[in-house]
Amino acid sequence: MISYLQVDNLTKSFGDLLLFKNISLGIAEGQRIGLIAKNGTGKTTLLNIITGKENYDSGEIVYRKNLKVGYLDQNPVFPPGMTVLQVCGSPENELLAKQILTRFKITGFNQKVEELSGGQIKRIALANVLVTEPDLLILDEPTNHLDLEMIEWLEDYLSRGSRTLLMVTHDRYFLDRVCTGIIEMENNQLYSYKGNYNYYLEKRQERIDAQNKELDRAGNLFKKELEWMRRQPQARAGKAKSRIDSFCKLEKKIQQTRTQENVNLDVKASYIGNKIFEAQHVYKSFGNVKIVEDFNYVFSRYEKMGIVGNNGVGKSTFIKMLIGQEQPDKGGFDIGETVVFGYYSQDGLLFDEGIKVIDVVREVAEVVDLGNGKKTTVSQFLQYFLFTPEKQHNYVHKLSGGEKRRLYLCTVLMKNPNFLILDEPTNDLDIITLNILEEYLTGFKGCVIVISHDRYFMDKVVDHLLVFKSQGAIKDFPGNYTQYRMENEKSGGNAKNEKNERNAKNERNKSSSVKQKLSFNEKKELKTLDKEIPALEAEQTLLEKELSTGILSGEDLLRKSQRIGQLIKELDEKSQRWLELSEKT
Repeated sequence: MISYLQVDNLTKSFGDLLLFKNISLGIAEGQRIGLIAKNGTGKTTLLNIITGKENYDSGEIVYRKNLKVGYLDQNPVFPPGMTVLQVCGSPENELLAKQILTRFKITGFNQKVEELSGGQIKRIALANVLVTEPDLLILDEPTNHLDLEMIEWLEDYLSRGSRTLLMVTHDRYFLDRVCTGIIEMENNQLYSYKGNYNYYLEKRQERIDAQNKELDRAGNLFKKELEWMRRQPQARAGKAKSRIDSFCKLEKKIQQTRTQENVNLDVKASYIGNKIFEAQHVYKSFGNVKIVEDFNYVFSRYEKMGIVGNNGVGKSTFIKMLIGQEQPDKGGFDIGETVVFGYYSQDGLLFDEGIKVIDVVREVAEVVDLGNGKKTTVSQFLQYFLFTPEKQHNYVHKLSGGEKRRLYLCTVLMKNPNFLILDEPTNDLDIITLNILEEYLTGFKGCVIVISHDRYFMDKVVDHLLVFKSQGAIKDFPGNYTQYRMENEKSGGNAKNEKNERNAKNERNKSSSVKQKLSFNEKKELKTLDKEIPALEAEQTLLEKELSTGILSGEDLLRKSQRIGQLIKELDEKSQRWLELSEKT
């Protein structure tokens, strides 16, 4: 295998904080490596060092000569005034850029970057990296701000051929399906595993078990050596200095921790009554874009609901209406008197970067009620979230992105909510924290709504889904995301499902006891739509497959990309008209 990148004896520290010491790793052609570590241990710093954005204390980094490297920064920034297409490269790859941008739902090619949201900028940056077709892709959290459809397309794209990849991601299904190797950062060192994420989990546990056995043996030897060292100095006179040196090394080894420090989410929910909320004929639109239309729902006690759908269909708007941050156009939500919302926003908390971590929490409360009559100080509560007393007195601007998200989660849970609403909670959290959050939510004695693109997280936490589609259509599915996907595939994909839903609705309309007759022209129009919509959906599916082959000419790429855009608009208009006609009763 041809070596693309070799890192030897790399050391990096910030003052007294040592991130890693004398670590080495290599990336060869065709390898797809996932980098895993806790928040704050230096994943992003390592990628920045490898790509030349940060300095390091010592070591050596060697790339293969003339290797083309593409780097997706966790928080990309572009100069103001540039258009989307200018960001994505030169005129010679403009067609390829438009194709990938369309995949990521970016169609305003001449829009200025300063007019875009942070999520749009991250998707444009990802498209830019893919368009340049580098020899080595280095990606920091590539799935953040992608919806499920985009993630699955990216999975397929990165898995094809012999792409070479080093990436940081918390998406465990993505790691499992894309990566051929895992590197774990722990205790300032690297551990390498040849296999996907599931293989890594198995071998990591074997490593931890072996380390614990070794610590047991070292502990027994330490007791004997400690007894020898405690004898009078005269008794040790003349003893080999090597034995004393060995004892010192053994003492250092025995100080290693057997158990990892983990976030402690042992926080009890406040009492919640039987009445949670009832959505009553809720309508919401922005211009011609419908978010919900005549939505009705009775939420049950202890229900755990997932909300999925493409970006821009109104998932976050729905949540904001529920908690009162956004007002419906018509209808409303009748909330139970005992409900206490805990809202974890996708945008996160806007911290004052110039204050200390502990002061952020003190602004919420001085004492935290853990439930069952137990209370604790905010300092102790912060330690549950891995903020040591020293780190509590650090300024917020020194925290990593994941640590800020963890601090935000702390401020949400310390209020003892009984109804948790989590909008993209997995962004920037490390896998260990995600595992603990999943366990906490599974046993949470309250209600939960989760919006997330993390399929693994959704599968573990929720028991049913609201699937948001275009123009206010919402499907209630009794199961988790994988079950929904399997049902979708079993039914022949989206196109067939939509047709089945239309047919089912027609049957319900036919059997309705009270009907409003359609005019002759409306009947004719509805019959035509029943034929046109499946045909358009089939054409869209075919075009998407053709665009994914990578063998089209430049002219064909442009033509088919433009046709995809027209199809999406046509389908939205015709589907909306079909709903209007079919719902006449």
